[in-house]
Amino acid sequence: MEIEKLLESVLPKARIRARLIDVVSYASDAGFYYLRPKAVVQPVSEEEVKGLFALSHKHNIPLTFRTAGTSLSGQSVTDGILVDLSQFWNKIVVEGEGEQVRVQPGVIGAIVNAHLRRYKRKIGPDPASINSAMMGGILSNNASGMCCGVSKNSYHTTRYIRFMLPNGKTYTTESKADYSRFAAESRELYMRLQQLRSQILNKPQLHDLIRHKYKTKNTVGYSVNAFIDYEHPLDILAHLLIGAEGTLGFIAEAVLQTVPDYPAKSTALLYFPDIYAACQAIVPLTVAGAEAVELMDRASLRSIEHMAGVPAVIKTLPETAAALLVEFQANTVQEVQEKILKFMALAPELSLLEQPVFTTDPIEQAFLWKVRKGMFPAVGAVRASGTTVLLEDIAVPVAKLGDAILDLQELFRKHNYSNAIIFGHAKDGNIHFVVTQAFDTPTEVARYDIFLKEVVDLVVKKYNGALKAEHGTGRNMAPFVETEWGGEIYQIMKALKEVVDPKNLLNPGVIINSDKNAHIKNLKDLPKVEEEVDRCMECGFCEHKCPSRNITLTPRRRIVVRRELLNLKRKGEKKQHDQLLEQYQYDGLDTCAVDGLCATACPVDINTGDLVKRLRRESHDDFANNLALMVAKNFKPVSSIVKVGLSTGVGINKVLGANTLAKLTKGAKKLVPAVPLWSNLLAPVPGFSKYKSWSGEQAKLQAEVVYFPTCISRTMGGAEGGKKNTIETFISVSEKVGVKFTIPQDAQSTCCGQIFSSKGFNKAYEYTSNETIEKIWKWTDGGRLPLVLDITSCTYTLQHCRPVLTPENKQKFDAIRIIDSIDFISDFLLPKAEVLRKKERVVLHPVCSLQKMGLENKFVSIARQLAEEVTVPMHAGCCGMAGDRGFLVPELTASATLPEAQEVKQCEYDGYYSSAKTCEMAMTEAVGKNYESIVYLLDECI
Repeated sequence: MEIEKLLESVLPKARIRARLIDVVSYASDAGFYYLRPKAVVQPVSEEEVKGLFALSHKHNIPLTFRTAGTSLSGQSVTDGILVDLSQFWNKIVVEGEGEQVRVQPGVIGAIVNAHLRRYKRKIGPDPASINSAMMGGILSNNASGMCCGVSKNSYHTTRYIRFMLPNGKTYTTESKADYSRFAAESRELYMRLQQLRSQILNKPQLHDLIRHKYKTKNTVGYSVNAFIDYEHPLDILAHLLIGAEGTLGFIAEAVLQTVPDYPAKSTALLYFPDIYAACQAIVPLTVAGAEAVELMDRASLRSIEHMAGVPAVIKTLPETAAALLVEFQANTVQEVQEKILKFMALAPELSLLEQPVFTTDPIEQAFLWKVRKGMFPAVGAVRASGTTVLLEDIAVPVAKLGDAILDLQELFRKHNYSNAIIFGHAKDGNIHFVVTQAFDTPTEVARYDIFLKEVVDLVVKKYNGALKAEHGTGRNMAPFVETEWGGEIYQIMKALKEVVDPKNLLNPGVIINSDKNAHIKNLKDLPKVEEEVDRCMECGFCEHKCPSRNITLTPRRRIVVRRELLNLKRKGEKKQHDQLLEQYQYDGLDTCAVDGLCATACPVDINTGDLVKRLRRESHDDFANNLALMVAKNFKPVSSIVKVGLSTGVGINKVLGANTLAKLTKGAKKLVPAVPLWSNLLAPVPGFSKYKSWSGEQAKLQAEVVYFPTCISRTMGGAEGGKKNTIETFISVSEKVGVKFTIPQDAQSTCCGQIFSSKGFNKAYEYTSNETIEKIWKWTDGGRLPLVLDITSCTYTLQHCRPVLTPENKQKFDAIRIIDSIDFISDFLLPKAEVLRKKERVVLHPVCSLQKMGLENKFVSIARQLAEEVTVPMHAGCCGMAGDRGFLVPELTASATLPEAQEVKQCEYDGYYSSAKTCEMAMTEAVGKNYESIVYLLDECI
């Protein structure tokens, strides 16, 4: 508690996270080191950061800044105060018609590129983690990546930078006045930087060494090229901060010079008999103008060959084979084709196993890049239980790349790393290699220590290369910085750190570390816990997808906590274990939307929602399970009771005022958290019997589809302002284009089972799924007719119920075709429809299930046929509603919808559309505009 009281002098309590679950869940990043912070803080202003620096110095508590935590070398973990910048530092301003962009550290790199896309520009750095990595880390690690080489990295594309030193002084290179102010206010630092620069310039061997080292990718130590690239000490310091891994200051804002984002791209996987043959192609590809040349050895290809959609030929490649992922880019298709033809003219001289096949399909290209970017975590997914994954990255001269790889493979064999893989940016001579091992015995730790030291000797002494090309020095290579750079330059780096951070409180142990064994201390343990999460590498790629990321936990942090619970249990630390388990109920379980979007970003398809469902299932006692089963067996009367309740609520509001019930339930929820909130968007649907004319055997004989109105549409799908409800609108659009359908009358007693599945009521879910499939079998005439649903999440649930079906019902399921309203509109209605009018501007909210089902593009395509301008917000994601979470845990929905709602509110639209009623309710609450099913848009336009 003492640390909390200290921090409350700087920050409000709400932005200080010091509970056990907070410090445990933040103790891991994507690397293989583990340090538990004393507290996690979330400042919102430079003034608060200044206060944190002052507190750190006064009480000698280390301070470490973190954004996305996707760093791999141990640079974003600490046993001091962890400063989380991922939530509030998200400013983006595009300037100069896209020529430059102003960013704060908490902005995801891919979001910056999304803002720049309309200008056909992007930021220079393009790391594999760009969909998750934030600008603070991209700058502080001097990120580069697939296409940027050594000229478009963070260092070379940062135009201006605003930063704060540990002494609390803030400067920006954008202000001329700050140059003289820096000289006056920070005189000692100013003079020391001049002295260090002179020391380098007066010794040609130092100057030439630095210039030579940065001709290839290099992130070992500080960016000492700043001393020879710049003259004024403020410019020197600003560029030393790039790649300083948060050890010299706090980067508050930066302006980056952007680079062209070529609209025309062509991509191919080229296969070769061995590494040497692949390396022979690097120069011809570079000469032809390839933007990216990514090397993959046979072991790395094997790690992903079972992924759905991977070319079948990969499984047939010989054991020595290698591949290059190649991409040509240009402003026009013709320019791209000219580059490809230039390469193809040289191709006969190469030892290609297959004729190159280039694709311009964006979906196919994205998949190839997903495969390449997912290699590191993919190895982690198949590692032996209890082992940790280590990713090293080195750079050697391109001419020596083949030799270096063969030498590395020999080291793998020597030290028994049988599952090691190699991949990387071949054009730059930059390769990554992944090994897995346990750190549970002194022998295993010693094995890694000896292996790494031999790698250091190989890279530095034999090939004169860089020990870290991209991933930063961190704790991993800190003991070897002097080995690579030599004593004098290392002393210059030490002098820099000492003058900027004399008390060594800013991210201590990173880059400059006197402990020669730092690389084998505080190693992360990844014990076997449970099948849903054991493959997790804690890479953090999932976090930006999670609706609860800004209030409780993310998928990665849920898994970190589960692992720590096991460790505490093993150690017999019952008090901490019980405390952590209690905190996990709300943070880990209650606020998880179980939407599964994390799996769409996870390279190994981990759906943390499955874990949460199982944990919920295990928490239910027999009474709860039996009650749920009773509800499932009596679904029709239960839904009727719900409708009565809704009608009563609407009646109360009519009599006592529109917001009466909302206020009453809000007050009651403060006393009893389990009380659901009332929403004024809840409205009962008229009796289902009114749709009887579309049922019966005659209707089935004439029908092209069976329409199954979901329980949400039947119960609470009422519309405002006298509009037709969802069922009536569905009927309307079908009749307008002449598509005949039938509505089963016993649909009233039928449910997709989602309500039981998400809550972990397995018996109820199994019962409902089997009963529903049996009914659908009859409704669809043994699978002759397709079945269409009007809520996408319900469609997804039914499409994925097969595992809980009986053998007989599995056969029926396999013969049934279940489609979503989006499929129905796109494939059945629009081809026959006459679009009479189009709306000007509409905005869409693609629900989670659409993304998981791969229907998002079809959803957008429908809207584009019915509106002149269609917007999908950059921050579109899970709304957190998750069926009932918005009623039971409204803070989850409020947090989840905030980024998207803020973006949508910047413009006025003629319509707001989605494909799931509860998600539409959540977005309506957040935006203050009425979201409705895209079926309404179709009805208005045809």
